[in-house]
Amino acid sequence: MTPMNQPSSHSELQPGGPLSLPDGSTLVLRVMPLPADVNGNGDVFGGWIMAQVDMAGAVLPSRIAKGRIATVAVNQFVFKQPVSIGDLLSFYAKVERVGKTSITVHVEVFAERNPADLQVVKVTEANLTYVAIDGQGNPRQLPAQ
Repeated sequence: MTPMNQPSSHSELQPGGPLSLPDGSTLVLRVMPLPADVNGNGDVFGGWIMAQVDMAGAVLPSRIAKGRIATVAVNQFVFKQPVSIGDLLSFYAKVERVGKTSITVHVEVFAERNPADLQVVKVTEANLTYVAIDGQGNPRQLPAQ
């Protein structure tokens, strides 16, 4: 994994690059699936990708909430292309909405494939909502920004 906000070595993954990532997107996670993450067809499990998207999506809301958060909704989740072993996945997040207790985030996932003839493709995108919670798991107000 690459530390958060570390620039990619490939300009096509940068906001404003050839893939036209939305302004304000932040690289929040980078990971490569392992052989244990594939199904019987040789594709990476959708559930594994969903778990990674949930972790990536929580990065920005955690910073805003300055404390515990919980996923309360997956508003949209689209698998655009299969993911394979050897794909390097980059997860970009952008805060779409901040409410009194909740934060909605859009996550886009790109795969770098075939290093000898590099291809970068969007494989997944999702919208998730997180809520700030207190020590008992009840919703709490977000801190003033």
